[in-house]
Amino acid sequence: MRAAYYEKNGSAREVLRVGEVETPQAGPGEVRVKLATSGVNPSDVKARQGSRKIAWPQLIPHSDGAGHIDQVGDGIAKSRIGERVWVWNGQWKRPFGTAADYIALPAAMAVKLPKKMSFEAGACLGIPAMTAFHAVTLAAAAKGITLLVAGGAGAVSQYIIQFAKAQGAQVLTTVSSPEKAKTALEAGADHTIDYKRDNVGERVMEITAKRGVDAVIEMDIAGNAKLLPGVLRPKGSVIIYGTGAPEAALPAGFCLVNSIRLQFFLVYELDTSERERAIAAINRALEQNKLLNRVAQPLYGLNDIVAAHEAVEKGTLGNVIVTM
Repeated sequence: MRAAYYEKNGSAREVLRVGEVETPQAGPGEVRVKLATSGVNPSDVKARQGSRKIAWPQLIPHSDGAGHIDQVGDGIAKSRIGERVWVWNGQWKRPFGTAADYIALPAAMAVKLPKKMSFEAGACLGIPAMTAFHAVTLAAAAKGITLLVAGGAGAVSQYIIQFAKAQGAQVLTTVSSPEKAKTALEAGADHTIDYKRDNVGERVMEITAKRGVDAVIEMDIAGNAKLLPGVLRPKGSVIIYGTGAPEAALPAGFCLVNSIRLQFFLVYELDTSERERAIAAINRALEQNKLLNRVAQPLYGLNDIVAAHEAVEKGTLGNVIVTM
């Protein structure tokens, strides 16, 4: 089969290759998915760059993707053959991700994709939508709760806004341009704050009548921790799913005096019950046509894998998708 792969960490142009590799077979308890699409996430790019040192002689990147099941292993119902699915954690702690014609993985990691959903949309779901739903759950989003979401035009934040609004929460979000503000508002945000033009703390206090938000959902705690004292109410929460640096300087005095709760989580390591709740919520929203899946343009072919990774590095509106 054809696949993109790398054999050492480095820049996209330096290390990414496309070529023939062995086609996987579904083992016991597994399904094989003939992939139509593969999603490129920032974590895939960072792993290739070296945030996770390559642990195998060869690594096929990407954790998210979509396609149909064409083979099942022992213990899996043959009725699953032909099923349209979306895939999560394809490359997590494994050398074989979704940037390939096929992937074999545990059956639970291939989730039925509603017939009306495109494979491009299916490749958006694994990391971004699961991260978003779990973050909104930890933030206890509900009617009467106000959230501040960092980077409202980002792939994860787009889903956070949607899930939080579905629970009745008020959503404020930071953006860096009018175009990104428009994107966040389309997802359902109540207020956008341009952090390049406005004082974030002053705007939050103005919007919340000086109360502060109940929770912040943060994609880069190292970069944004300094904002917390200006935006968060006493006994508020910070839900953290990412960081731009290995260490963060926290406003410890403010957090201590105000009994602030800091909750970190990594989407790759959700437990079974957390994962099942997220999957159920995502597919329910898809079935009800209540989830906007923002696919970045253009789409990239497998031979354009370098350009796809570079597009993520530069920043795009929507999820970067590679088609097989």
